[in-house]
Amino acid sequence: MNPANLPFDSEAMLEGLRTWVECESPTWDANAVNRMLDIAARDMAIMGATIERIAGRQGFGGVIRARFPHPKQGEPGILIAGHMDTVHPVGTIEKLKWRREGNRCYGPGIYDMKGGNYLSLEAIRQLARASFTTPLPITVLFTPDEEVGTPSTRDIIEAEAARNKYVLVPEPGRADNGVTTGRYAIARFNLEATGRPSHAGATLSAGRSAIREMARQILAIDAMTSEDCTFSVGVVHGGQWVNCVATTATGEALSMAKRQADLDRGVERMLALSGTNNDVAFKVTRGVTRPVWEPDAGTMALYEKARGIAKSLGAELPHASSGGGSDGNFTGAMGIPTLDGLGVRGANGHTLEEYIEVESLVERGRLMAGLLATLE
Repeated sequence: MNPANLPFDSEAMLEGLRTWVECESPTWDANAVNRMLDIAARDMAIMGATIERIAGRQGFGGVIRARFPHPKQGEPGILIAGHMDTVHPVGTIEKLKWRREGNRCYGPGIYDMKGGNYLSLEAIRQLARASFTTPLPITVLFTPDEEVGTPSTRDIIEAEAARNKYVLVPEPGRADNGVTTGRYAIARFNLEATGRPSHAGATLSAGRSAIREMARQILAIDAMTSEDCTFSVGVVHGGQWVNCVATTATGEALSMAKRQADLDRGVERMLALSGTNNDVAFKVTRGVTRPVWEPDAGTMALYEKARGIAKSLGAELPHASSGGGSDGNFTGAMGIPTLDGLGVRGANGHTLEEYIEVESLVERGRLMAGLLATLE
């Protein structure tokens, strides 16, 4: 089966993808994420998949597991793993409207990662329409919480991956048309400063500002960044009344490293910041962590398969390890052959200028179809 002969149509794909993108699904709005999962479930049910809904927990949306008809149903096969949550709050569609400008199409979450999820389903759809039976059964798992570190669904992802031979992750492709064969380790931290309140006008000196201590610690955390391990604070909340010395301030920090040992040392440094200074207590607790994923022989063999398919389609397919986490961190670290970055090309993820390159829908759709048709 030559994927180049499958009649992928970028305009038809855009029409279907638009429904997904305009159904906004920020991680922290479980109802919104579930509405997006409902749309995807309906699309896959029409394709003939058996749909299972798994209830959410910890305040997040649920999970959809879709198994497509196959003579070897139930045997180890291919898992396509994607997330349906985005970082964009409901209402972003008014600022980042769906719009097409030449080879670019804009919209919240279109690049990370609804475009990749959609083209994966289109690949399955095209193979079914061609009456082609893939060597291995296909399972699709769509999750609700990747953008915050996958705290509620890591166990489901790992359990499902363990039942399969390969994991394909349609996160955004690399700018050089490459794919991802490894990812850096990532740790999140919760920060909390606790001071002493006072009236900011009448008795300012009697208070101890949690905001001041948080600001001091943020600078210290940023200064810890090196080539081996980066540190950043991305969320800060503090105070309630401007005429009160702030009693509490909270924040969230992120650390990333190429090697697990470097991240482990970074975690130790972060946790060591806990203590009391000038009567203000500062506490660091560890949040969710993604393990480093270093490519092994199984992943590289999977990559070589993809590179051969890409070459047959007239394209080069470089590979590299990537910063930024994905659920491929978990499956790759488990030793299951995993290929990530199989989604669309584009840029400006997590911003109000997020877009995809339209031509990549068909190009990456054919690559995905080629993998599904040949992996065994």
